[in-house]
Amino acid sequence: MAHLISELKSIFRKGNIYIQLIFINAAIFIFTTLLSVFLQLFNQNTSQIFETLELPASLSRLVTQPWSIITYMFMHAGILHILFNMLWLYWFGNLFLYFFSSKHLRGLYFLSGICGGLFYIASYNIFPYFASSVASSTMVGASASVLGIVVATAYREPNHQIQIFLFGTIRLKYIALIVILSDLLFVTSGNAGGHIAHLGGALGGLWFASSLKRGTDITSWINKLLDTITKIFSKKTWKRKPKMEIHYNRDPKDYEYNAKKKAQSDEVDRILEKLKKSGYDSLTTKEKKLLFDASKR
Repeated sequence: MAHLISELKSIFRKGNIYIQLIFINAAIFIFTTLLSVFLQLFNQNTSQIFETLELPASLSRLVTQPWSIITYMFMHAGILHILFNMLWLYWFGNLFLYFFSSKHLRGLYFLSGICGGLFYIASYNIFPYFASSVASSTMVGASASVLGIVVATAYREPNHQIQIFLFGTIRLKYIALIVILSDLLFVTSGNAGGHIAHLGGALGGLWFASSLKRGTDITSWINKLLDTITKIFSKKTWKRKPKMEIHYNRDPKDYEYNAKKKAQSDEVDRILEKLKKSGYDSLTTKEKKLLFDASKR
């Protein structure tokens, strides 16, 4: 078991950013599912615990759990829900990195998720159709974040072709259009919140890619914040630095050597000064020898 955990840690550290995001989503899903099973064995209600991590449509509830605008994008309602989201993240995360950087992907995952969440909340509070369900509606899932990555990639390289099982070769712009159109068609369905969030995530991806084309990276503030948080929780930050120890060598022999060397240097300086003023013939035999020896060092 320890070997497996060590191997998974190694894969996580060496993996690309989309692999790390998949690991995080999978780990949270497994943990929350196991916790739910454990609590149910003791007849404990788990809904209240997980509702604090889900994104509510109600503004009054959102005020009491503002963190849910982030946590919801790492929560999933079931195995098929997380499976399809992570497959899309794997496929398009890999493709995204051909045209953008790892930090762009990390930042866009959060940006698109936030845009999707805000679009969901705004729609439920603006349109009368959702008025009766605002108080009870919540949302989970990484699909808004993933769709932002899909749309950003399609905007950057609209004519790039990929092979899809049963459909053959298709250009990215058509994939993005099909997904967005299907979400528009189902905004009044049973999963209205999810489809609305997809559209918000798509807008986030379009905003990012179009801004970057103009030279502005709108994910930079997210990445700076994430880097700061990572640094705070890094082991290196809290690891105590060893005190610098200064050793003074008090060996008497060193003092004698240094004093002798200083005297010789002073004597050579004196001889050079005499040479300058009176010429070489004014030097004694001893002085000439000292100057000769000094020139050989």
